[in-house]
Amino acid sequence: MTIKTTLALAAALCLATLPAFAQETGDPGPAYVQQSLAGKKVVLIPLALGFDLAQGWNHYIGTEVRGFGGVWETRDPNWDTAAGAQAITDLISSADKPAAILVHTPDLTSYSRLFKRAQDAGIFVIQVDNRSNFASDAFVGSNWETLGELEAKAAVAACGEGSSKKIGLIQGDQVNSSSLDQYAGIAKVLKDHPDFEIVGAPDSNWDVTTARNVATTLLQQHPEVCSIIDFWDNTAAGTAAAIRDAGLTDKVKLVTTGGGEELDCKALEDGTFHAVVMTDVKGQSRDISALLKFLLQSGLKPGQAKSWIYTLETATTKADLKPGTCWSLKDVQAAEAALAK
Repeated sequence: MTIKTTLALAAALCLATLPAFAQETGDPGPAYVQQSLAGKKVVLIPLALGFDLAQGWNHYIGTEVRGFGGVWETRDPNWDTAAGAQAITDLISSADKPAAILVHTPDLTSYSRLFKRAQDAGIFVIQVDNRSNFASDAFVGSNWETLGELEAKAAVAACGEGSSKKIGLIQGDQVNSSSLDQYAGIAKVLKDHPDFEIVGAPDSNWDVTTARNVATTLLQQHPEVCSIIDFWDNTAAGTAAAIRDAGLTDKVKLVTTGGGEELDCKALEDGTFHAVVMTDVKGQSRDISALLKFLLQSGLKPGQAKSWIYTLETATTKADLKPGTCWSLKDVQAAEAALAK
């Protein structure tokens, strides 16, 4: 047998043992996904589109929805609760109803009846980041009481045993679940540390200038505080300025929560923040995207089931930073600008 004949025979034997890659396997998945998801409209209604959380959700979830052949839209209430309510009402009455709406709720009550109306109209309702007092098809975001516990533990550790053991709080408001539940979590931890005391707990109303002003007053009244917990990284920028203006940067440890955008990492790196409990916009977006795919394929009707999908969180300090800890709003904005071309 010649070498040429031997090689030809070996090649023929190899080909005979290869699997038939081009052969159809009968997998029903792709066709079912196409049937269930293609053309389905999903609409995001945040508190406003002009801040990092909303822009992150818009990009990461929108990319997934467009990727499975759906239609992705946003409505921008621009911090106006009435405008948000009108956007939901318009979608409910639209001839081209969305299959699902994702809503960043402003408080416990304003949208509750509208959520029920949306479900009755055949629209899935997923609440994002802030819950209302109406349990819709799903809530995706923080367990805010647990988040408050993490903040309180970070503040207690930052103060230490030899400190004044006096802590200040800069709350959001008294109607938003994230603010109310954060406070409950902080209070729960401090019950186990009765030597620690909350010496002030003003509201910022989620405004950075107000946060700076009330933090300034708190520090004037209680310059001995060892830590301040601000309920949002956006307003914590104002609180940090008040600490700096009072000359207390090295004495008052600032703990907050945020979406994990790179400004949080920079603030940890330069010492502006001592700890941040990151609510993980990218992780939440993955959870919401997976939930949308499930609901739209499940055969369930809106209102038939309820889910609470809580983000796994830790208090991140400078020592915990590594590449990829935070996401970049600049990258998100650049990607969205490219899509718009």
